[in-house]
Amino acid sequence: MSTSYDQRLPKTDKLFIPFIVAGDPHPDVTVEIALTLQEAGASVIELGIPYSDPLADGPVIQSASLRALKNNMTLEKAMELVGKARNKGLKIPVIVFTYYNPVLQLGEERFFTLAHKNGVDGLLIPDLPHEESVQLRTQCENEGLKFISLVAPTSSKRIEKIASSAQGFLYCVSSLGVTGVRDELNNDVQAFLQEVKQYSTIPVAVGFGISNSTHVQTLKDYCDGIIIGSALVKQIELLGDSLLSESSRDQALLEFKHYVESVIAPIKPCEV
Repeated sequence: MSTSYDQRLPKTDKLFIPFIVAGDPHPDVTVEIALTLQEAGASVIELGIPYSDPLADGPVIQSASLRALKNNMTLEKAMELVGKARNKGLKIPVIVFTYYNPVLQLGEERFFTLAHKNGVDGLLIPDLPHEESVQLRTQCENEGLKFISLVAPTSSKRIEKIASSAQGFLYCVSSLGVTGVRDELNNDVQAFLQEVKQYSTIPVAVGFGISNSTHVQTLKDYCDGIIIGSALVKQIELLGDSLLSESSRDQALLEFKHYVESVIAPIKPCEV
């Protein structure tokens, strides 16, 4: 059957996939940020679920997660934010980015119930190895959700295996280590992306450390999509006080939109 992800995915030459943390700097602001990202040209939104013991998150996203946890953000509340954003006009796909423990605590049946109720389109779990994700990946497929797979330079001989069962888009980790803003990209990332594209039948998107328009320009011809997380989360942090104040929120959201548009300019055609 056709899935909501496929129906909601905009037709574009290159995917722009932003990552934000649910509840940072405030749950209501998360909804407005998602809508702003849609206006700025986002193809898919990765909605990060704050977690107290992250494995792949760098300091910027860890700080955002701590702020969100202070706002009592949970997996269930984050998924309800998607429903609120849908009611306010969010049309593009939303992928929930979470560690496995919150899903386990919530319960898989409850997760899928909430996903359908609130218009969640997919799931990405960075700490669930490919070999251990078969059951959940199959359940996502049966429920009409995309289970997003990760592939890294260290995946080596597993790249073809991971790509063969990937859904939605294939998330390529550009470099080893945790997420974070970087000045320079891994010198081997282009060759890695070319190898992955040999095996993938779905869009190949690259993330981890992509921080500015120069990075986007460097990578755009080697992939089908660009994932940007820490750089956006850092900008949200810088605009935090303005975003929290109703009197300055609209202006802060406009500043955020202009920032996003400047970063992704190399992959977005100019409007005529």
